[in-house]
Amino acid sequence: MSSGQFEYRIPADYTEVQQFGQVLAQCFNSPPNDESVYLNRIGSENVRILYDRGRVIGGLGLLQMGQWYGAACVPMVGIAAVGIAPDYRGKGAAIALMQNMLQELHAQGRPLSVLYSAAQPLYRKAGYEQAGTLCTWKIATSSIELRDDSMPIEPISLDPTEFAALYQQQAQQINGFLDRNSAIWQGLLESRKDIPPYAYRLGTAAQPEGYIIFQQQCEGDRWRLVVKDWVLLTPAAVRRFWSFMAAHRSQIETIQWRSAAIDTLTLFLPEQNNVKIRSLTRWMLRIVNVRQALEARKYPAGIAAELHFEIQDPLLPANGGKLILTVANGVGTVTDGGRGDLQIEVSSLSPLYTGLFSPRQLQGCDRLTATDSALTIATQLFAGSPPWMPDHF
Repeated sequence: MSSGQFEYRIPADYTEVQQFGQVLAQCFNSPPNDESVYLNRIGSENVRILYDRGRVIGGLGLLQMGQWYGAACVPMVGIAAVGIAPDYRGKGAAIALMQNMLQELHAQGRPLSVLYSAAQPLYRKAGYEQAGTLCTWKIATSSIELRDDSMPIEPISLDPTEFAALYQQQAQQINGFLDRNSAIWQGLLESRKDIPPYAYRLGTAAQPEGYIIFQQQCEGDRWRLVVKDWVLLTPAAVRRFWSFMAAHRSQIETIQWRSAAIDTLTLFLPEQNNVKIRSLTRWMLRIVNVRQALEARKYPAGIAAELHFEIQDPLLPANGGKLILTVANGVGTVTDGGRGDLQIEVSSLSPLYTGLFSPRQLQGCDRLTATDSALTIATQLFAGSPPWMPDHF
């Protein structure tokens, strides 16, 4: 596929994948071998490269996944390893790369695309907008004042089959969680910098109630326990999690974990002032196929309503126009036409779709125009848990 002076396509051979890996190594200040290993993990068939007169000047990786909204898994493509050679930056190469990728995904009927951004203005030009969070928390081990050892806990093997079913039970309850692919699982379970991960099951093998995957890392002369992944399906499992973390206090100074920006795990602690946010990142989402996206997710049960949209999408004109979302029994159907009561650009549709911002918040930021009745209906339809995910890609 050509876009002006640039050509966009799947790499012809492994040499081109390696050349792209060298571009990424320069972009991210990492060893070239690390980038090649990552590209091999996601598969060369999921790599897209941008060329100028035969030279590899950039590219990206496609992660075929899903994302949960309203307890429905919506097909989603994660965008990772985006890089452009330094001498081609500021020359339209990056936006050409994104536009070609989005046209490909739209033609395939993919509803959503998600990425983590190092350059938000670029991705906003491509129709992405912040849509959810990844928050890293920390607490001093000595300040965990909860002891409850009544639930069994035991080490288990680092086999994805040990975790997948439990993870799916938790994922479907939280807007934004991934339906992970093998590359995400592999990243969670591999050793990094020769530091092995450990995994424990909470509950019994016959009746598991969660799991923890973590590493113990040293910074100078201080040790911290980094929870790489967790599933806690019952209140008893959460209490056992905190008790298990507290049991490390003789050797581990701090505990670090990923959760929502408003973290319910800490409600089990008698004192929340000891808990601190270490970092807060917002991921960006693009509605690649509006009609498919609106029909693929679920909506609150017991609401029957029509919402009349008018959507602008300059990059993918076929994605825009007037349409009617009709919802009944938690299921949405989309038809063309209608009054256009809620007017919105496709980028601003992203945080509305995920529930990061309410319709009235978006209106207050001049991100949409709507009648009062349309605002009320949109508020009801897109209500849900705050969107977040624990995975970075």
